[in-house]
Amino acid sequence: MGILQSIASPDDLRRLDDAQLDALATEIRDVLIRTVATNTGHLGPNLGVVELTLAIHRVFDSPSDRIVFDTGHQSYVHKLVTGRAASFDTLRREGGVSGYPSQAESDHDIVENSHASTALSYADGLAKAYTVRGEDRHVVAVIGDGALTGGMAWEALNNIAIARRSRLVIVVNDNGRSYTPTIGGLANALTALRTNPRYENVLDLVKRRLNAVPGVGPAAYDALHAMKKGLKDALAPQGLFEDLGLKYVGPVDGHDRDAMEHVLAQAKRFDGPVIVHAITRKGYGYDPAERHEADQFHAPGPFDVQTGAEKPKGRIWTDHFADTIVEIGHRRPDVVAITAAMMHPVGLDKFQARFPDRTFDVGIAEQHAATSAAGLALGGLHPVFAVYGTFLNRAFDQVLMDVALHRCGVTFVLDRSGVTGDDGASHNGMWDMSILQVVPGLRLAAPRDATRLDELVNEAVAVDDAPTVVRFPKGPPPADIDAVGRAGGCDVLVRNGTKDVLVVAVGSMATVGVGVAERLVAQGIGVTVVDPRWVKPVDPALVELAREHRLVVSIEDNGETGGCGAVLLQTLNAAGVHTPFRLHGIPQEFLGHAKRDAILERIGLTPQAIALAIVEEMGIVEDMTSFSDGRSPLDVEHTT
Repeated sequence: MGILQSIASPDDLRRLDDAQLDALATEIRDVLIRTVATNTGHLGPNLGVVELTLAIHRVFDSPSDRIVFDTGHQSYVHKLVTGRAASFDTLRREGGVSGYPSQAESDHDIVENSHASTALSYADGLAKAYTVRGEDRHVVAVIGDGALTGGMAWEALNNIAIARRSRLVIVVNDNGRSYTPTIGGLANALTALRTNPRYENVLDLVKRRLNAVPGVGPAAYDALHAMKKGLKDALAPQGLFEDLGLKYVGPVDGHDRDAMEHVLAQAKRFDGPVIVHAITRKGYGYDPAERHEADQFHAPGPFDVQTGAEKPKGRIWTDHFADTIVEIGHRRPDVVAITAAMMHPVGLDKFQARFPDRTFDVGIAEQHAATSAAGLALGGLHPVFAVYGTFLNRAFDQVLMDVALHRCGVTFVLDRSGVTGDDGASHNGMWDMSILQVVPGLRLAAPRDATRLDELVNEAVAVDDAPTVVRFPKGPPPADIDAVGRAGGCDVLVRNGTKDVLVVAVGSMATVGVGVAERLVAQGIGVTVVDPRWVKPVDPALVELAREHRLVVSIEDNGETGGCGAVLLQTLNAAGVHTPFRLHGIPQEFLGHAKRDAILERIGLTPQAIALAIVEEMGIVEDMTSFSDGRSPLDVEHTT
């Protein structure tokens, strides 16, 4: 029986001796590697925080003391020592352990916190609440893996600095990385300290010489402390924090559990906010991860445990975008690329390799990225900001007021839009086609396959007087679906039989729409399937097509409320077209983690489910058209 199996709660950690704790750390790394090799997930960040997490849980009393991870993908070790080790093999599987902290899983988790740079704000509020309520509780915020590059973290620090009574310990997990090496001035300052041999060398020299002087006693340590402070003022970045009025402790080796426990205990005794600066290595303890220069196995696909070799996988949507943007870059010297700390995940690494001076990684700072893109556009360039669909939510105000208001030609490429699955509720990109509908002048495209992705990205970067958006899902694209005709700017994918049902299939739902058509035709129902390509603004051709058919059905991989179907229905009503309408999209709920296909089946976004609903609906339409006046309640009641 391993030691990990005996850990039911953090209390059990305090009964272990040093040798047992070292063995436990080795066992935890083995569990992390074997689990992620099969289930996928975030490996590198968690390998780097094993000793750090053990130290936190031995010094602080969770869940009475609250621990918030930023970002939450660093919480696997925390999960293993808070009662979830036995079920950890279900990581990221439907009904299993989430890839992020989860209130539903454990009292030790207070926030999911899967979007970076938010933990300090949560922690600030929690610590203030406990102070106001007179509760004897600490809050620990573990921030790192690039999260300090986000502006929200600094807004929080500005407020934490004046909350003198807050019992808040901020652990800066300084691994020099986010996905790839962390970008920015703060990152450079921390790196300079981490790599500067003078600090430890001079400190060791002073300590040896003072200890060699007989009879000095406590005065020697006082002098050492003063000298250490002077050296750190010259060589370390803590002046940045202390100028804010925050107590700074460190740097300390984050893989030295005993040293971490010592400084955390010191921080715990301080009656106010404290920053503990821990130096760690992403991927620590697993050679293939440490040697993986791109991202230290940040979030690998399935891989061989012994060699670290990732298992072969086909080309995904991101790969096709990567090729397209490089081709555009060769042809258009005014096109520049922006990423928010995800050069490889969004496919801009190839562009960066060819055009390094035209590629900007701004760190985990989506708001800054959007407004900086506006500035680039105002300066005569055409920026392409590639970002996960879920993370664009964070920059909505900048898209609206900084980009669109000034009619800036900026292209936003939204990777992993729609249902993403395994990463859970916060990572589903199901909000973009709703929130972007309200932005005046913005044009939004949703390609159905790789060929249309290439076409639409090229069309998007040709627009220089308004923002454009191209969104696509996670995973491999389907086989190309060729159009059988055109209607305005829309592609007609199926035209079979009489004009009974018009299916408007948005982006990745085009394959679903074609599958629906096959089933309807088999039932003797005539069907037209249209891919709008550009879903905002609504193509006038769709209005005329809707007028000609007996039922309109929209299908989208986006929330039902305010999305493409809702706007199309509104447009039809405004045009006096009252054809019965049915909208199929993602219900407005936070979807639990599962495979994309499993989620789509559960929420009814499959050819079988939609075709069955249409067949039933057509029966209603037949009944209603038999009324003597030819009118139908469906003509005026458009439900989803």
